[in-house]
Amino acid sequence: MKNFERELLKHLLSWKNNKQKKPLVLRGARQVGKTTLVNSFSEYYKNYIYLNLEKEEDKLFFAKYNNVQDVKEALFLKHNISSSEVEETLLFLDEIQESPEAIQYLRYFYEELPQLDVIAAGSLLEFAMKKVKNFPVGRVEYIYLHPLNFVEYLKAMRRDAALEQLNKIPVKKIAHDTLLELFNKYAIIGGMPEIIKTYLQNKSIADLIPKYESLWETYKDDVDKYAKNNAARNVIRHIMNTAYLYLDKRIKFQNFGSSNYRSREVSEAMRSLEMAKLIRLIYPTTDVIPPIKPALRKSPRLQFLDTGIVNYLNGVQAEMLSMKDLSPLYRGNLIPHLVTQELISLNAYSDRKPNFWVREKTQSSAEVDLVIQQGDKIIPVEIKSGPAGTLRSLHSFIDQTNHHFAIRIYGGEFNIQKTKTRNGKKFVLMNLPYYLSVKLKEYVELFVNEQL
Repeated sequence: MKNFERELLKHLLSWKNNKQKKPLVLRGARQVGKTTLVNSFSEYYKNYIYLNLEKEEDKLFFAKYNNVQDVKEALFLKHNISSSEVEETLLFLDEIQESPEAIQYLRYFYEELPQLDVIAAGSLLEFAMKKVKNFPVGRVEYIYLHPLNFVEYLKAMRRDAALEQLNKIPVKKIAHDTLLELFNKYAIIGGMPEIIKTYLQNKSIADLIPKYESLWETYKDDVDKYAKNNAARNVIRHIMNTAYLYLDKRIKFQNFGSSNYRSREVSEAMRSLEMAKLIRLIYPTTDVIPPIKPALRKSPRLQFLDTGIVNYLNGVQAEMLSMKDLSPLYRGNLIPHLVTQELISLNAYSDRKPNFWVREKTQSSAEVDLVIQQGDKIIPVEIKSGPAGTLRSLHSFIDQTNHHFAIRIYGGEFNIQKTKTRNGKKFVLMNLPYYLSVKLKEYVELFVNEQL
């Protein structure tokens, strides 16, 4: 089966064509397709050297030689590559976290051998970076890979006509039913490459169960690599065994998951899992004008690597198959979680996380699912299915901010309506169907700058 076409490939090609490039470090959770992506990218080179640094024979190149020229010559000799072909060669250092020497060599590839294109990747690279004394800061650049988003899912499913319609802005009404049906299936199975590959082969949700279980067990087996001692290991295991029950909810660290663990213990364990990219702590902001500043003292929301894994762990996938509108699931938290996952997937060059908005006052609290900065404006985004008049938190935000734009993501068709808050302030509400969340940034730009 041909490998999935990933959106990140465009960024890799841009890196390849940059004359001032640095060694590239590809970051992302285990099993999101980093190795497969680079193997596909290697087709754009005449020569490809793949080293798996979990293998002692591959690690030996960096332990045995004292300078980068000797490493290069030894690698070229073994792979029968002429020294004159250095600019036509890609070197991929996979599982680089297993070799501190290889990590330090990235600096010398940049300083002494810039003609050679070098990519490094590792499932638990963030932990290795903490242990390397002389990490080559400033001598490497980073790029991030995530689970497949809806655009990549449509490509994998070979739904070219649906993708063509998705890319039309604004989307046409004739495409709505088909795109919503496809998005619902994507929401059920998620975006992990191995899961989608298996589904493509037999189109059976039931056949995915062993794959989900194997994937989750792989993550749990990594606990020893996340934890610094037995106590920390126990806290991390507890979080992994309970956190999926708190999908997209705001959480407290103290006694998390009905435990006796203290706030500091849970906080440290959560941050270890965040470094592994398994979860993310999404913090609120109280800002209604730029810049958006996360309120780190307030309770965060819990975001998982992939909605499909959470659906499996909660045992709801069979129920989801019979639902036309998935918004009621997890007390309304499924779609906000997936929309946030879609936004995270668009960050190729940073690990920046989105924020939501809160106003916490006695008897008048408010919470908006997401906020997006567009120029000198912060745009509130609510993810609901109710009529516009029920969007009380969004109204509260609009009453306080200095503009009149708002967005609702819901199960209905695309449209723009003029309305007003409960206090009478007029504003324009853009209603986006769920499947356009992957296009949210483009719609926001056009909405604010050109008013679709």
